[in-house]
Amino acid sequence: MLTLYTWTTPNGRKIPIMLEELGLPYEIKTVNLGKDEQFSPAFLAISPNNKIPALVDHGAEGGPLSIFESAAILVYLADKTGKLLPAAGPARYKVLEWLSWQIGGLGPILGQVGFFEIHSPEKSALASKRFLEESDRLLGVLDKQLSQHTYVAGDDYSIADIACYPWVAVIDDALKPALGARLAGKPHVRRWMDLLAARPAVQRGMALPKTTD
Repeated sequence: MLTLYTWTTPNGRKIPIMLEELGLPYEIKTVNLGKDEQFSPAFLAISPNNKIPALVDHGAEGGPLSIFESAAILVYLADKTGKLLPAAGPARYKVLEWLSWQIGGLGPILGQVGFFEIHSPEKSALASKRFLEESDRLLGVLDKQLSQHTYVAGDDYSIADIACYPWVAVIDDALKPALGARLAGKPHVRRWMDLLAARPAVQRGMALPKTTD
């Protein structure tokens, strides 16, 4: 059995999508970030950086294994099942390349847009310029890649798509006032978004975790 600790953020929805795609049995335990549940001793024992998502594989070889950081979890699940990440060769490293691109660039930059443009009561012209321009640049990089390939890392659907999709999808939601117009100018990204949005596993994963908050 797999236990997923997560919340309703772009990073938090990557692993539900992955698990739904793989068809693995799992349970979700919510970690309410608004209530600081990520700082509880029990969660810190699993995720010492107090971030979601985190995964515990109770059936791992050698005993229960806990993993934090979404990229590490995606790679672990892909290697565990032999799906959505090539086992070796250039195709594997292309997927890891774009997974790293999302982790190191797209996610952090869009997160800063969310903070400075949407949530912060104080506005900074310098921060706005920096993070909006960098978001547009990154979306342009993605648009160019998707003009040449069906999916983010090539012609096959992979964990690179799963990592990127929840972050780009949030531009149609919470980040729309800040980045909606910029996304509208990226037709290849939109084509890819529509392709992923039509996948039943993506639909189910994006609806998780279900909360009453």
